[in-house]
Amino acid sequence: MRVPIIAGNWKMHKTVAESVDFVNQVKDQLPPANELETALAGPTLSLVSMHNAAIGSPLKIAAENCYYQNEGAYTGETSPLALYQAGIHHVILGHSERRRYFHETDEIINKKIKAALAAGLCPIVCCDDTMGRRVAGSQVHWVVNRILLDAQGLSADDICRVTFAYEPNWAIGTGQSADPSQAAEGCYLIRQTISYMYNRDVADNVRILYGGSVTTDNIHQLMNNRDIDGVLVGGASLDPQTFLQLVNH
Repeated sequence: MRVPIIAGNWKMHKTVAESVDFVNQVKDQLPPANELETALAGPTLSLVSMHNAAIGSPLKIAAENCYYQNEGAYTGETSPLALYQAGIHHVILGHSERRRYFHETDEIINKKIKAALAAGLCPIVCCDDTMGRRVAGSQVHWVVNRILLDAQGLSADDICRVTFAYEPNWAIGTGQSADPSQAAEGCYLIRQTISYMYNRDVADNVRILYGGSVTTDNIHQLMNNRDIDGVLVGGASLDPQTFLQLVNH
């Protein structure tokens, strides 16, 4: 049975002190990890302090990105092995902002997924469709192509350690969330694609999240859909009380 997950992605927000204060405010008010997995992805500079503050609680700390090499002459990049050895559990890869602003391709994301898995991290891989396809009323096909490319060469055991997040880029940071049926459609297509690539049993073991303008108003409907295993939350995860409302929806 897939344990649902609610993960917050802070992006480039919060100082180290603010990050630790946030963790201290929420860590004792979270559901047991066997009922709901909770994670917070903060800026790299804050991760070790966040991890230390969260010790003994159900909260897992995630990185927002990593490189596809463990070491080398890669100024400014973050080693997946160093993240793992620092106690970090998840890493977000392929977010639309990384693809758009930093020109990360599916080939790069594929390398990062493999490197993260080899280092012991559990990737949260973001996949999107386009506003044009959605406005045109067509089915979400782009997200299927993303899965085929991003997961290329992964074994069945590997893919079961990956969490996918369906994040339509027109819903990220816009306040315009996909309605539950649209969100469910994207998540369903991801699972069907994994089933096609591997088999039904493998697909049934992979967690698939929705992300994009998740709020306290729509969390309940999203989490009640059988095709959605949780949410990846942006702006609504920046306030500790709002994050707790989402987690305890």
